Amino acid sequence: MNVPIKVLVEGSLCIALSVALSFVKLFALPQGGSVSLGMLPIFVFAIRRGGTAGISAGLAVGLLKLFMGGYVVHPLQALLDYPVANALLGTVGFFKTNRYLGIIVAASLNFAASVLSGAIFFSAYAPEGMNVWLYSILYNASVVVPEAVICMALVYFIMPRLDKIGR
Repeated sequence: MNVPIKVLVEGSLCIALSVALSFVKLFALPQGGSVSLGMLPIFVFAIRRGGTAGISAGLAVGLLKLFMGGYVVHPLQALLDYPVANALLGTVGFFKTNRYLGIIVAASLNFAASVLSGAIFFSAYAPEGMNVWLYSILYNASVVVPEAVICMALVYFIMPRLDKIGR
């Protein structure tokens, strides 16, 4: 597989930017979730370079976040919350004709991985008597939905300018 240097450099920059932006929290939740702009560079890269490249970049972001101090209670939880959830963001690149639908699908897949992890590994945080799945859905939605909406709005403004400068 021969990947052009331009794509490798763009991917590397988007990976680094994604990790950096994930540390700039717009707001944080008590058990560690936070809203940032970390999804945005992966969305932009995947839209420009396709789903396979986007998934690869997302996977790299997830592994970097994990190795840079991810919160781990179980190996499966670590996989779901970091490499899997971030890699799924790259699926937006498979929606060339409708990037906004792609963002919704990619964010929904990311959300599903986070909900699964939350319900299985963080059920102790659910209030007494509350269904753990409902708790995980509500908790993760409070992070993923605002971040996806913000990213969708920013993609609306950013992508036309990037489309003009070519690939």
